Amino acid sequence: MKYEGGVGLAIANIICYSLVLYTSTVYFILNKHMPITSSAKKALRNSEKKRVFNLRRKKNVADLIKEVKGLAKANDKKGAEKLMPSIYKALDKAAKGNTIKKNTASRKKSRISKLVKSIS
Repeated sequence: MKYEGGVGLAIANIICYSLVLYTSTVYFILNKHMPITSSAKKALRNSEKKRVFNLRRKKNVADLIKEVKGLAKANDKKGAEKLMPSIYKALDKAAKGNTIKKNTASRKKSRISKLVKSIS
């Protein structure tokens, strides 16, 4: 079906956009480039899975660091020291899986350990 004219084309675009809104993957909405070949569709599915996995890893690291900073403000050195191994583990896993770079992980570990040592 071919639309001639501005209003019809605008309506067709709205209908197509609303169909995209109901797809299960948010990436289609953000990117607005639909994959055509089967390999591109598979790559999109895999990248969406990796994106969710990486976001979960980063959130885990951020939550642990936030918790240690809260303990540092409360001057709870023992509690902060108990969390250090779990922070190191989360950062090392994120670096190993290329979620973050290894120097970023190293820098974060260094800054957190410096913060914990400074707690009186």
